[in-house]
Amino acid sequence: MPAETTWNATAQAADSPAAPAAAPAEAVAPLIRGIGVLRRLTEAGGTMSASGLERATGLARSTVDRITSTLARMGYVRLDGRDVTLTPRLMELGNAYLSALRLPALLDARADALADELDESVSLAVGDSDGIRFIHQATRRRTMSLSFRIGDLLPAERTAPGPLFATEWTDQDWQTWRARRAADPEDRGFPAVPPREQAGKDEEFVSAVARARENDWALDDQLIEPGLVAVSVPVRHPRTGRIACVANVVSHTSRHSAADLRETLLPRLRAAVTDMERELREAVPDAGASSPSGLAAWTGASKHELGRDFVESLARGLTVLTAFGEGRAELTLTDVAQATGLARATARRALITYEHLGLVTPGSTQRTFALTPRVLSLGFPPLSRTSLSRIATPHLADLSARIHESASLAVLTSSGQEIQYTARANASRVLSADITIGARLPAAATALGRVLLGDIRESGYALVDEELEKGLRSIAVPVHDRTGTTVAATNVALHAARRTVEELVSEILPELRSTSDRIEEDLGVAGRFTRVPLS
Repeated sequence: MPAETTWNATAQAADSPAAPAAAPAEAVAPLIRGIGVLRRLTEAGGTMSASGLERATGLARSTVDRITSTLARMGYVRLDGRDVTLTPRLMELGNAYLSALRLPALLDARADALADELDESVSLAVGDSDGIRFIHQATRRRTMSLSFRIGDLLPAERTAPGPLFATEWTDQDWQTWRARRAADPEDRGFPAVPPREQAGKDEEFVSAVARARENDWALDDQLIEPGLVAVSVPVRHPRTGRIACVANVVSHTSRHSAADLRETLLPRLRAAVTDMERELREAVPDAGASSPSGLAAWTGASKHELGRDFVESLARGLTVLTAFGEGRAELTLTDVAQATGLARATARRALITYEHLGLVTPGSTQRTFALTPRVLSLGFPPLSRTSLSRIATPHLADLSARIHESASLAVLTSSGQEIQYTARANASRVLSADITIGARLPAAATALGRVLLGDIRESGYALVDEELEKGLRSIAVPVHDRTGTTVAATNVALHAARRTVEELVSEILPELRSTSDRIEEDLGVAGRFTRVPLS
């Protein structure tokens, strides 16, 4: 499997405001509609009412309900009353692209180190037709900080990386860009950036591309909004010399002028890019990791259980994206069918649909397919900013509803002496523990604290029986990140009159462990290529 295709991030189909091409006859219509629903939810920040989706997509309400029911069954959305909310599980689609790409895994440490050295935000970007998407962000926490997220799409002409990618555009790419500029002069089709107040001239971007070709770096002097400046340098593929990604340093005019970026930060950025390119040269080839299995059987069982409320062709189509990943950057039709358990004809129609939507592109070798950066448009931007407390809250609510007791999530404070509650679901009881999010308690006196202090290695849980307060019993278990490190703990606290210690262990502990497992699953998916804050 050629390494250069793993790092080639240029999408072949445009997601522009211009009228879309007609779908091929063999395209899967329910899959197209399902992708449309996911994109509308993404553009809305991750949550929208079912009626809002009906208006935004133009689909019948019954169709929206069937699609969201299917997505909920897959764990990609959560149905909260009238609202439909994206869940961290959906990030497995974007993770499939990023792991196949390999660039974040190979270069994120270099980008993070540069951000620490410069005390400025550093990002890695790839080209997506006539725009760019971020695949890694190392941001600085300041009052004035960047709001861009991994997966956000920006117009090429309003960024520093854009002119560098445009140096490799074909005539067709330029035609696509000009058509998009004519159809959307205010950049309304790019929700991640503020609309233009005045339409820019095409000649300005053409000149910027010429300078980028000559200098091998590019500058953004407040193109997106006043005060925002950036400088970019391409990271080139070691064998082809083409741009694999672009490293980008972003600052504010209160700290650096555009000229200062060029004179002060550009040399250090270039040195970091040299190190990045060495990482690419020395990278060990993909190991060919195992692919998912049993997905087709699962969709069939779900259809049997839910009937017409489960759109099997949508579920099967989405499983095709998860066939790609680390060691599986380019796959043949046979590879996809074997990885998913789908019939070749079913897999073929899904790939045809994705190629039409710009989510899949032909690979570098004959009869192979690869994911494009556009896969990140399926929920990744809003979900990339999630936190552990947001991940845990719906799971705690489900637990509380099942056992009719309050449940909480807590982390250890920096002193190591206290716990701090970061998420909570309260049961509807007259008598319950009066604890609010943000509250702190002594770690050693609580079940949550004893878990976080590591006092439970043999039993896997901690139980406190009326030690913190008379009449209060609590049982807690750890929450681990994808490396196996304990990062938080969950508990159930109740009045001693409602359950004995034995009943806590026999009845509550299994439910609590199941909840912790679900939180860990979501945290593992969300934390694969993003940093998930604990609070």
